Amino acid sequence: MNLNKADLQKEINYKTSRSGGKGGQNVNKVSSKVELLFDVAGSGLFTDDEKSLLTGKLQNRLNKDGLVQVICDEERSQYLNKEKAVERLIALLGRALQVQKARKPTKVSKAAKAARLDNKKRQSAKKENRGKNYEE
Repeated sequence: MNLNKADLQKEINYKTSRSGGKGGQNVNKVSSKVELLFDVAGSGLFTDDEKSLLTGKLQNRLNKDGLVQVICDEERSQYLNKEKAVERLIALLGRALQVQKARKPTKVSKAAKAARLDNKKRQSAKKENRGKNYEE
């Protein structure tokens, strides 16, 4: 799935608040912390199958309203925090949409089994020879 940043921006809601950290007195005056909220279920960008896949994989990222929440307060600028939050959301959705290949179960080969048993016999013989002979 190729996520378009412009299409995604239309469906994103932002909340801003004051952020702690570096910035001096500016921190107390400017709302630079960004909380991005994205409604997966109400989105028109994904099919029903993709929506169910996203809600399943992002279950622990959903808040009580069923919205994906991404918080960013690393930068001093609200604009830069918004950009970072959108990039994180795109990466998050991209990872969640990837379907893993089904694992094919394999058997251990006869040669590998024989080699393992041979090694065990050698180790056993080595340790057997280390024992002190008290019978003499």
